[in-house]
Amino acid sequence: MTTLDPITPALLAPVLELNRLHENELSPLTDARLAQLVNASYFARVCGNGDAFIIVFDETSDYDSPNFLWFRERYARFAYVDRIAVADHARGRGLARRLYAALFARAAADGHTMIACEVNLDPPNPASDAFHAALGFRAVGTGGYGAKTVRYFVREL
Repeated sequence: MTTLDPITPALLAPVLELNRLHENELSPLTDARLAQLVNASYFARVCGNGDAFIIVFDETSDYDSPNFLWFRERYARFAYVDRIAVADHARGRGLARRLYAALFARAAADGHTMIACEVNLDPPNPASDAFHAALGFRAVGTGGYGAKTVRYFVREL
């Protein structure tokens, strides 16, 4: 079984490559920006050597994403999934579910009351919509910046 490990400096390169392959759903990152995000994150894990990853912030994080700030303006306590991706060759192995399960456990233990995220509405991301719905997320708003429109989701813990 693939392990879930903290994203260390040695694992930044495969995480950056996986992010590059999913820039349409996520957003582009540089080496320096990825390192900055991981350092500022509440929770950052990788499966294997870049098969999947998740980067999460909480309401106390120093993070300037407009989507994160949307949640911070509305909710007092939350963990925000900034990005999650699974490599094509690793799909169907339950890695995203394992990453979320680990996040849910950690966030609940730390007293967070909800998990927040956004999913692209335009361009659409139906696979992510279905995945988040299956995990119990519900839509709470929409927003956008640049060429993207997103739907905001929360899941109570």
